Amino acid sequence: MKFGVPLGLLHPAAWKDVAMAADELGFESVWLPEHLVFATDLSLAVYPGTSDPGIKPATPLFDAPAYLCWLAAHTSRVKLGTAVQLLALRHPFVSARAFATLDVVSSGRAICGVGAGWYRGEWDAAGVPFETRGARLDEAIEVVRRLWSDPVVAHSGRFYSFPEVAFEPKPVQRRLPILAGGESAAALRRAARLCDGWISMPHTTESIKPQLDRLGAGVPVTAHAYELASPDEVAVWAGLGVERLIVRPWTRSRDAVSRLTAFATDYGVRNTGGS
Repeated sequence: MKFGVPLGLLHPAAWKDVAMAADELGFESVWLPEHLVFATDLSLAVYPGTSDPGIKPATPLFDAPAYLCWLAAHTSRVKLGTAVQLLALRHPFVSARAFATLDVVSSGRAICGVGAGWYRGEWDAAGVPFETRGARLDEAIEVVRRLWSDPVVAHSGRFYSFPEVAFEPKPVQRRLPILAGGESAAALRRAARLCDGWISMPHTTESIKPQLDRLGAGVPVTAHAYELASPDEVAVWAGLGVERLIVRPWTRSRDAVSRLTAFATDYGVRNTGGS
């Protein structure tokens, strides 16, 4: 099993130290979330299925690929992923450039986790129609794939059109992995059809089963599993077909490094990449 670390659940002041500890201890990956902007109108911020705002407008926001580039300079092995990037809020040139840069400066450690997003406020603020976000994301994935691989690219689509362009440098990885986030049927289809795997919301071994049934066999799965009961539970996740667990063995940011160290010992994390 590969083990990842969710930096976004820590105070930003701890991100560097925790990323460096994860790297040294043998965790396979670290992950940052992202939003572009928060609107102050909280009526736009109610998370689906709840009655409370899912965001706080004063929360500090960082450009995730840019911040991961900085963390790349302080680490050597750990992979650097987004969970998840709102790829379709930007032109594909911007997104492709950001992740290609991250992959180059990290010597091939980038993982591009993407999602259509749930928070209408930032789409409205950016002037991008919220209703088209899924279709935009699908087309953006197609375009960035080609920019990362083809010598020259021209595109004429529903949302993006441009004449033939060159795009260099290419990512170090021959196929920079794109993981689709989201729990909807459309998100699961995207993971299976367009991407290199699916990245879940927080789940238990029981709550994730309906999504896995809809996803189908053969799609690599990354699961947020914050509350592991014991090392024995890892085998249950593996039996479900999950290949990576994003874990949070701390409750306070100041304890994160010590708790990661204990987790690495208890769960057999190794300096060979966390598997």
